[in-house]
Amino acid sequence: MPLTKEVIETLSAGDEVLISGVVYTARDRVHRIIFDEINAARKEGRKPKLPFPLSGQTVYYCGPTPKPPGRVIGSAGPTTSSRMDRYTPLLLRRGLKGMLGKGERSPAVRKAIARYSAVYFVTYGGCGALLASHVTEARIIAFPELGPEAVWRLSILDLPAVVAIDCKGRVFPDGA
Repeated sequence: MPLTKEVIETLSAGDEVLISGVVYTARDRVHRIIFDEINAARKEGRKPKLPFPLSGQTVYYCGPTPKPPGRVIGSAGPTTSSRMDRYTPLLLRRGLKGMLGKGERSPAVRKAIARYSAVYFVTYGGCGALLASHVTEARIIAFPELGPEAVWRLSILDLPAVVAIDCKGRVFPDGA
């Protein structure tokens, strides 16, 4: 991470990957805030003020728990990705290249992933403590008042995932 066009084009639905680099957490409320800000900025003819740059970045649909003593972060498992589907096409159009979560995506999101050459990864639900062991650095960068829905900047190392939808719109497990 961040994802490049060259890396994205090498990924195929069903590929098992280890993700390393920086990802940003964002769940329902943050997606709504970003969506509203982009639309307001467009109407007002200004550049949107976003909590992190979208271009080339990956969003992890995750709401980390407070960190226990001696740990970088608390549990950091994925949340259901489809809750962000109504916001995702706009974020992809604005340059977002990767999403990491769990569950299926809508036909509109699958189409937008292919149109904007992005990728959707899934990781293991119910394994938040294990996935947290792949986080090497964590800090809240926006909206701390949202608690677990704040935006975190996470540095991750070898977080296991599967390419669920590749840049051609192919879906794992059925390839459709």
